[in-house]
Amino acid sequence: MSSGQALPEVELFTDGACSGNPGPGGWAFILRHAASGKEMEQAGAERVTTNNQMELTAVIRGLEALKKSCSVHLFTDSVYVGKGMSEWMLAWKRNGWRRREGKTMKPVKNEELWRRLDELLQEHRVKFTHVRGHSGHPENERCDELAVAAYQQFLGRGAS
Repeated sequence: MSSGQALPEVELFTDGACSGNPGPGGWAFILRHAASGKEMEQAGAERVTTNNQMELTAVIRGLEALKKSCSVHLFTDSVYVGKGMSEWMLAWKRNGWRRREGKTMKPVKNEELWRRLDELLQEHRVKFTHVRGHSGHPENERCDELAVAAYQQFLGRGAS
């Protein structure tokens, strides 16, 4: 990440959804360039996954879509992603991607996704804001709609 220059500012709205946990899951993001208002939407799905994996994937895919280092304001309803980025990841890295469970150290769940997110966080300056899910936040609602539509292909019904 370059220092000294102003980075382009973007807003990243993300959501993940699952039908069952684990089960078919979808992820989605909306990326908005702050100055121009230009937007990109993207979504995808996996046949068997967890909600947390889809929440992480949405953020990863959104950051991967950026062509250069940016100042990113991330909006997500996932406490797991937010706390992982802002509170837990530093200790996980210090402990070799392990977390304390009682008196023992266990591997971090979804380690490969957290490692990829960590790489992307080195490229961008990311500020995280938690939004309440299903509370009428327009971009969060849209991401939820896209994520659910993405995984419906695996349900055998309601696919459009």
